[in-house]
Amino acid sequence: MNLTDWLGDNPWALWLTLAVLLGIAEILSLDLVLIMIAAGALGGALVAVFAPGLWWLQIAVAVGISVGMLVALRPTLMRRVQQMPGYRSSTDKMVGSAGVATAEITGDSGEIKVDGQIWTARVHTPGTVIEKGTEVEVYEIDGAIAVVYPRYGELSSP
Repeated sequence: MNLTDWLGDNPWALWLTLAVLLGIAEILSLDLVLIMIAAGALGGALVAVFAPGLWWLQIAVAVGISVGMLVALRPTLMRRVQQMPGYRSSTDKMVGSAGVATAEITGDSGEIKVDGQIWTARVHTPGTVIEKGTEVEVYEIDGAIAVVYPRYGELSSP
């Protein structure tokens, strides 16, 4: 008996392997999505133990558990994580980051590159213009716009 035959006779092993791989990927992403899908795969594995020939039931249970957890459990978990002391979102972490102006930045428009990502930007101090190629620092995030000032310049009140 080769591996393919064994896996065909033991579909729970495929589901379990999928669950473990998704769990490992979740550790890398920390998004609380893949772990929900991994739970669905565990459900599929459990069904496969008792009904190894019913692929449609295994898939239905896996999808049902995954979708149910994504809809019912993930939002609650995300709220709890975001309310934990010391939690900072990815945009909060950008404050204080250095970048480079990829276009002229004024009070109305501009563009910067920070950590390899392009962001729309505007200057912190009205009336100031930051030339393309100037190093900038992120003062705050206003929606989807980075408010910046020249990294080696003075920060004056707006």
